[in-house]
Amino acid sequence: MEAIAKKGLNSNQLKLIAIIAMTIDHLTWVIWPGYQTEWWQLMLHCIGRITAPIMWFFIAEGYHYTHNFKKYALRLLLFAVISHFAYTFAFGIPFIPFTTTAFNQTSVIWSLFWGLMLLKINNSDKFKGWQKALIVVLVCLISFCSDWSCIATIAIVYIGAYRGSFGKQMIWMMVWVAVYAAVYFFFIDKIYAAVQLFAALSIPLLKSYNGERGSWKGMKWLFYIYYPAHLIICGIIRLLLHGNVGIMIGS
Repeated sequence: MEAIAKKGLNSNQLKLIAIIAMTIDHLTWVIWPGYQTEWWQLMLHCIGRITAPIMWFFIAEGYHYTHNFKKYALRLLLFAVISHFAYTFAFGIPFIPFTTTAFNQTSVIWSLFWGLMLLKINNSDKFKGWQKALIVVLVCLISFCSDWSCIATIAIVYIGAYRGSFGKQMIWMMVWVAVYAAVYFFFIDKIYAAVQLFAALSIPLLKSYNGERGSWKGMKWLFYIYYPAHLIICGIIRLLLHGNVGIMIGS
């Protein structure tokens, strides 16, 4: 007898939603660069805020379910390196970090990798409390330069730490999103600071997660291929529409 699928969304479906939202957001950046304030452009960027929390959530889930942490971590690190070049090409950011600024020097995958590493360290008995705290500070400095900065890294830690308590996961996630929005408000753009808060759109989607992967086993490989591939396409669109110019902070 075939198993009856649970109600709600499985991880494959949620990841597909994240891919669609991410694509909408990135295409909006490259077609209409800068901090545009037309309502429909803001709406497209708000849709894009769905993506990052879904990524964070499934890094924590992946850590919980993985049978080979080292293999998972190495795969994510390689993915981060490849994605760095695709990301910087997409938005006209120098390949060599810190050429222009400390903000937005590489993709969010860099922070996802370090979030995974902190989950491992946080659950290890090899480190004392003060050592863990020091490592967290160091990792925040290392991941500060990525998209979503070290906020993504810390959000992953809290989502993983409160696994089994969805309410606490989402509260802490939004606390750190609010911190990111505050940085945007004071240092980058006040309107787009409010846009970051639309990460809350991901909460009902994640609430509907039924704990299943889905029947198709190739989703993780689709994402590993699609993420840098769509960024390369975004970079080509940027060159065709605007020439070889940077189109967002960090460029």
